[in-house]
Amino acid sequence: MRALHPIASESDPRPGARLQSLPDTEALDAYSRTVSEVAEQLGPSVAHVTVTRHGRRGSRRAGTGSGVAISPDGFMLSAAHVVAGSDGRGYATFPDGRDFGLEVVGADPLSDLAVLRADSRDLVPAPLGDAEKLRVGQLVVAIGSPLGFSGSVTAGVVSALGRSLPTRSRSATRLIENVIQTDAALNLVGVNTAVAGVGLGLAVPIDTTTRRIVSELISDGRVRRAYIGVTGGARPLPPKQAAAIGRTSGVEVVEVVEGSPAADAGLRAGDLIIEADGEAVADVGALQRLMSGEWIGQAVTLRIDRGGQLTAVEVVPAELPE
Repeated sequence: MRALHPIASESDPRPGARLQSLPDTEALDAYSRTVSEVAEQLGPSVAHVTVTRHGRRGSRRAGTGSGVAISPDGFMLSAAHVVAGSDGRGYATFPDGRDFGLEVVGADPLSDLAVLRADSRDLVPAPLGDAEKLRVGQLVVAIGSPLGFSGSVTAGVVSALGRSLPTRSRSATRLIENVIQTDAALNLVGVNTAVAGVGLGLAVPIDTTTRRIVSELISDGRVRRAYIGVTGGARPLPPKQAAAIGRTSGVEVVEVVEGSPAADAGLRAGDLIIEADGEAVADVGALQRLMSGEWIGQAVTLRIDRGGQLTAVEVVPAELPE
């Protein structure tokens, strides 16, 4: 896990515009100064995190990674895979040499995010940005503790946006959407989740969904999700039907899990889900986003295409098991 921060000019919205107007040597100096400024700003907020696991011979190290302070009173953001297998305890070491004990407040493997709380009330929080404003080609800086080397800084560009990364927790699977792809060796716009190859890193974005997940982890220690029990994929609607209902695609049901809410509601393989309680369902991600904790136990009306005929099916989502 590493903190990802954009470094394009605030005064000129075009990525790299400030640098392009300068001679090569001056542009390089300006680039270096900007990276240094970001490192100086965010460096004090990023800690090396070690989590432990208690065994017969006492506590031992269960995992290490990075964590970034998000509030002065000790809350930190990290990756779920960093704390997996721990007993929920550990310590954080900051660049100024301070060590604090910490506890894992909550972890969500399906988003690869974890919230920790360090035993400190005077941390320097990183300003949270908005990954939805990023653009391909924008310059970014990654700060973290790869292989235990704390305070490591690298810079690169946003290589791609809108990637999807599948995650799994026991029997549940989910897509992390709008993943940021950057060639950086991995205000805060993303949390590193995986290294996909040489020169290719993936980061969970800081966006509306992420903020909700972090909020739930802080308040409840876990994230509740609704579940109906179907697998499927996006499928375009025939042009005539699309024009008639104002939708261009839906989610085709490939399989219905036996004993699931979808099975109880009578959904079948081949059904095309177009809407859920009036919200468009254009792809699996759209359906997944709607499956929040508020829908658990609540009747939801699905508008589906079944053999060319539009019909409504009422389903009552259950809670996705952890």
